[in-house]
Amino acid sequence: VQLQASGGGLVQAGGSLRLSCAASGRTLSDFATGWFRQAPGKEREFVAAISYSGHSTSYADSAKGRFTISRDNAKNTVDLQVNSVIPEDTAVYYCAADRYLSMVRAGTGDYWGQGTLVTVSS
Repeated sequence: VQLQASGGGLVQAGGSLRLSCAASGRTLSDFATGWFRQAPGKEREFVAAISYSGHSTSYADSAKGRFTISRDNAKNTVDLQVNSVIPEDTAVYYCAADRYLSMVRAGTGDYWGQGTLVTVSS
C-alpha cells in the first residue's frame, strides 16, 4: 500500500488543522494506521494510532486532549485532527500502516508516507 500524507502548512497558535493519510493500492481499513512526527533536531515520535476496525485508538501523552485520529473509509483515509495548536506541534508529520497495531505504535510498521510539514506560528 502507498501512503500519502497531506494537510500540513502554516497555522497560527490556537488554531486547528486536519491532516489526512490517503492510501492507494489497498484499502486502508485493512491496516492499523498511525501518525508520527519529527520536530527539527529531534527524533521521530509516536502521536496516535487506530486499529484496522477503528474501534481502538491510542495516543501519546503529549497528544491526549488535542489530537483525534479517525478513519474515513469512504475516502480511504485516516485523519488526524489537531486543535489548539502550539508552536511545539511544529514538525513533519508522517503516517504509517501495518497489519498489527502494536507494530504501528512501535514505529516499525511496514508502510510509511512521505510526510507533511506543519509549522505553527506564535
